[in-house]
Amino acid sequence: MKDQEHAVDTQASNETGTGYAGPPARLAERGRATVVAVANQKGGVGKTTTTVSLGAALAQGGARVLLVDLDPQGNASTGLDVRITSNEASTYDAIVEGLPIAQAVRTTAIEGLSVLPSSLELAGAEVELVQAMARERALARAVEPARADHDVILIDCPPSLGLLTINAFVAADQLLVPIQCEYYALEGLTQLMRTVGLVEENLNPGLSIGGVVLTMYDGRTRLAQQVVDEVRSFFDARAYETIIPRTVRLSEAPSYAQPITVFDPESRGAESYLALADEFARRLGITSFDAARAARVARETKAAEVAALQAEQDDARLAAQEEGGEA
Repeated sequence: MKDQEHAVDTQASNETGTGYAGPPARLAERGRATVVAVANQKGGVGKTTTTVSLGAALAQGGARVLLVDLDPQGNASTGLDVRITSNEASTYDAIVEGLPIAQAVRTTAIEGLSVLPSSLELAGAEVELVQAMARERALARAVEPARADHDVILIDCPPSLGLLTINAFVAADQLLVPIQCEYYALEGLTQLMRTVGLVEENLNPGLSIGGVVLTMYDGRTRLAQQVVDEVRSFFDARAYETIIPRTVRLSEAPSYAQPITVFDPESRGAESYLALADEFARRLGITSFDAARAARVARETKAAEVAALQAEQDDARLAAQEEGGEA
């Protein structure tokens, strides 16, 4: 009982007293993409899965999406089957070398979804940026030209509050914070909010946490519901209604280099991210997004993939039979 009473770290709530209100989430001007940094300095909260799956669902619904992979691990890039060699342009070249972003952006298998891929070189970017002029604004300068060509730009931040993440905060109009429905869900949130406050005060006026999405929900445990209640009490309307469940299919999708809406569009995980995309688009005023289209495209894409695989197997079987006949 004692463990359950202290299961959620309420340090942030205790310090602010009334929970998080904050300024209204900032949206970009008409005809310019809203830049959303997906951030949480804790690892393993579903941050990259949320960035990739949300971006894919939005694109399948008709939105023009650019995903910026700012994590040196590059999981968002590989999760979309985008792999680059050492001599190909990446996020590092855009923010450290000043390469025009259009020369580094790659298309994906999903129409409407592009990615600025990460590379291992990005791991040294924080050290190299220390000596740069206006080092906190390197990413903002890089993504600015891309705003006119997209409806939303999602930035997958590294699991830290270092210089790369600060760059994301300066470039962003608002933050999306994934919080897992597990023990100590709000641990470290005070530090994140303090960092957001400092960036807003000194570098990016108007920056705020635009939304919080609950991830890894296991309805079989009372703890998960306790976390949901705690987060919604603290963030109020900033907490999304859609909750992302913990499922095996969501865990498997990255190993196939596909977002869940492509890997298994009929799964609970895919349905949840499609619902999140709908809610996200309504909040940001992305009028190009159509929820019904997103669900339809997800199903059609999977059906086409299955049909192509079946045709390939049939061709291989026919070739084997012909070889056997000739023998």
